[in-house]
Amino acid sequence: MKIKNLLIVALLAVTIWGTLGVATSVKAAGDLLSVNETAGLVFMREEEKLAHDVYVTLYQKWGLPVFNNIAKSESAHTSAVKVLLDRYGIADPAAGNGVGEFTDPALQALYNQLVEQGSKSLSDALKVGAAIEEIDIRDLETRLTQTDRADIELVYNNLKNASYNHLQAFTSTLQRQTGETYTAQYLDEASYTSAVNDSTQRGGRRWGRR
Repeated sequence: MKIKNLLIVALLAVTIWGTLGVATSVKAAGDLLSVNETAGLVFMREEEKLAHDVYVTLYQKWGLPVFNNIAKSESAHTSAVKVLLDRYGIADPAAGNGVGEFTDPALQALYNQLVEQGSKSLSDALKVGAAIEEIDIRDLETRLTQTDRADIELVYNNLKNASYNHLQAFTSTLQRQTGETYTAQYLDEASYTSAVNDSTQRGGRRWGRR
């Protein structure tokens, strides 16, 4: 799995540079991101890390494979955003931070809140996983409206598609493990239904059972 995730990051990087048709070390005069584009990359770098860190922590607590498997995917996602930060010469907000450590105070507070909530019960942990993926989908959709750059759009769309799969994995695991039906917390009902159905129609990946 680790090798596969590294290959995913490498493939994303190659695709990005191939799409742009430029060397990674070259930045044309005036080829700078907007304030929103820069802020979006910085934020998504840490938001993807948040997903990884929460899942790692909840896997240690509950030992359920779905958390460990999706955490590995999230590691590849945050690395994909790091590729873009490097390309545009943007400082990495996650540099030097360990698991559960964030530069953004809001994400730090959210991490603490989610881990506390997810430590109460297995049901709460799976709902936390689903909530994180809802938040990710919502934020990625917002960031996509703020850019028209092919490389950024490519990464964001790939991350959003993965979040569809992860959301479906957490909600189906919740149903299987506890008999509970998940209720959307951050997406409206139509967006939530569309996200879950999109994952199902694309043959959403099975992330591990117990």
